[in-house]
Amino acid sequence: MRAGLKDLQVYLEYGTPGGGRRLDALLVGAVPGGALGLVVVELKQWQTCRILDAERVMRGDGVVTAHPVHQVGAYRSFFQHWRPKNAPELQVRGVVVLHNATADEGAALAAGAGGDVGIPVLTAEELSGPAGALAGLLQCGDLVAPDAGQVAVFEGIRWTPSSRLLDHVGADLAGNRAFALVGDQQDTFVRIRAAASRYLTALDAGAAQRPNRHRNTTSGAIITVSGGPGSGKTALAVRLLGHLMRAHPASRPRFITPSGTLRTHLLDATRGHLAARELFPAAGSIRSTARQAGALVIDEAQRIKRGGTRGLPPDLAAVLEQVPLAVIFLDERQIIRPDEGTTVDEIRTAAHALGRTHHHLELAGSFRCSGSAAYTAWVDALLYGTPTPWTGHTGYNLHLADDPFQLQERIEQATAAGHAARTTAGFCWPWTRNRPPGATSLPLDIHIDVPATHPDTPTRTWRAAWNAATALTHPDTGRPLAPHSQLWASHTGGHQQIGCIYTAQGLEYHTAGIIIGPDLTWENDHWTAHPHHSHDPALHHLTPQQYLPYALNTYRVLLTRGTHTTHIHTTHPGTHHLLTSLIR
Repeated sequence: MRAGLKDLQVYLEYGTPGGGRRLDALLVGAVPGGALGLVVVELKQWQTCRILDAERVMRGDGVVTAHPVHQVGAYRSFFQHWRPKNAPELQVRGVVVLHNATADEGAALAAGAGGDVGIPVLTAEELSGPAGALAGLLQCGDLVAPDAGQVAVFEGIRWTPSSRLLDHVGADLAGNRAFALVGDQQDTFVRIRAAASRYLTALDAGAAQRPNRHRNTTSGAIITVSGGPGSGKTALAVRLLGHLMRAHPASRPRFITPSGTLRTHLLDATRGHLAARELFPAAGSIRSTARQAGALVIDEAQRIKRGGTRGLPPDLAAVLEQVPLAVIFLDERQIIRPDEGTTVDEIRTAAHALGRTHHHLELAGSFRCSGSAAYTAWVDALLYGTPTPWTGHTGYNLHLADDPFQLQERIEQATAAGHAARTTAGFCWPWTRNRPPGATSLPLDIHIDVPATHPDTPTRTWRAAWNAATALTHPDTGRPLAPHSQLWASHTGGHQQIGCIYTAQGLEYHTAGIIIGPDLTWENDHWTAHPHHSHDPALHHLTPQQYLPYALNTYRVLLTRGTHTTHIHTTHPGTHHLLTSLIR
């Protein structure tokens, strides 16, 4: 770097705990008085962009992304709220560098950030000025080179969320109506909360600040919680996290789920806290999180990849070995891929082999489908046992749609009535992830032919789009047209796309439409699997016998998303005949 930057310490692609963020560049220097000065540098190759609002911009290629000033502000907030008490004082600054843009373009971007937030936007024109001015432009004119001791101290910091951050995020989660607890959810919550108090209080206070390899995990416990669809596992898991954040902040609680969709929804629910992202590490960082957390909540644990091994998945084994208190939520009938899956028995056996205390709790209630245990039992009998007629349940509606046009009409009617309504389907059609720049619509990948019901009526073809791989925004107005696939179930416009198992699992909505595709058919009084109809690369190579349990589990999940109403359509005559005999 130029001499004017006084030999500052430079870190490229600096990552935060859990892989939550990766900074383009971080400059570290010393501030007179003993503090460390940090400068977050966000590099962009853009030349032009359109300001959509203070948090979003549309790049010249039509991609909508976070406003870089807002992005740097979130990085700055992380360092401010994750500095442990024993770390040196940090003065955190930030700057955005658009090295391909003009000064006018940079000024427009800075103005679009909504007020002076103390994060300048620099362009090639400013950077090509006198060498002596560069340090000032990069917000480090007062910094001097750190000595070896200061560098070692900075690199040895174990970033820990402040009690204030945990308290605020925990309060938000506890007050979120989406995570309210009822029935045996409350009873289970009380029991886990008591166990957490007992085990976490027993941990040596100093050990909470040391790496897990120095802790005695035998003083903690492994708690498994299982339950079927709608039993409230996710709501309970999130409320538990909120409690741990507020009651046991020294345990450094974290929440991990293999479901990218569920993680995205939790980040969306806590978006008001810019430093909260690292509290929800990505699934790929389970092992590194296990080395840091004293309390870990894992939801949808049956989705953890086995990694080609028999028995307990290696990532989960690391949790049992290193985390003093781990609370693991799972449903063994929601294993949907051959490279995933774990069971309560596997966890119990591994825990006992390690000398760990293990408790198991079962959620028996059903709180999604208007509390209708009758409906979830009907679904289980339909898929895993002997199909039985639907006799109805007060407050819950089940209907059969004769064709996808009728199904779509019912979803649109529910949406117009103010309800959250979504349609899902088996992964039986290709999914086009990419679209041309400037597109205002999604590819209509799903085609279903509807036979004529009268000689004078032509055959019709129903077409629909899968949920969008990336959010679709109008290139001229910036108006959202389709949400990102992981927010398809909750954000405006999602009812106009079709979701799949990966974007629906763990979520719920008022009215559910389900298309049972040609990969699962009812023939000769039993279910038959047809993996050649699957477009899921993880499944289509399986034999019919291998594919069948994953198909059944997939449709079980899709059939139990609706809180008040479910509409079913099937593409196979035999399956339609079966459902007609059961529902009508």
